[in-house]
Amino acid sequence: MHHDEIIGKVQALSGLPDRGSAERATRAVLSTLAERLPTGLAGHVAAQLPPTLAGPIRQATNLDTDGPVSPAGERFGLTTFVGRIAGRAETDEDGALREAAAVLEVLDAALSPELMEKVAGALPADIRGLLPVARAAEGTE
Repeated sequence: MHHDEIIGKVQALSGLPDRGSAERATRAVLSTLAERLPTGLAGHVAAQLPPTLAGPIRQATNLDTDGPVSPAGERFGLTTFVGRIAGRAETDEDGALREAAAVLEVLDAALSPELMEKVAGALPADIRGLLPVARAAEGTE
């Protein structure tokens, strides 16, 4: 899936007023998701996205630097996940929840099914609940 298609779908699903807002929301969700996933898995997600959207993932996990890369993602739940997205996307928590669900739904369509199964399995149940219904039922932490 191309960058413009991803952003357009996020905008439509989240009800955001413009592409700039959808871009900001997408980057906020991807950065926060990358912080939660094991680094190797985040790298695989980045590899299947357009370079412009892989950037936030690579930056959040230090994949683009020569600095230390932790193999395990941070452990946090939905409250922290939504709070970080809200801060980055400059929205409230309700908006962040809506935007996270939209981005995760688009990711579910953009990434290979096998990779999305691994992503779902790496997330705690409360964050996994933001995935499309069929995917949310898969995986356990």
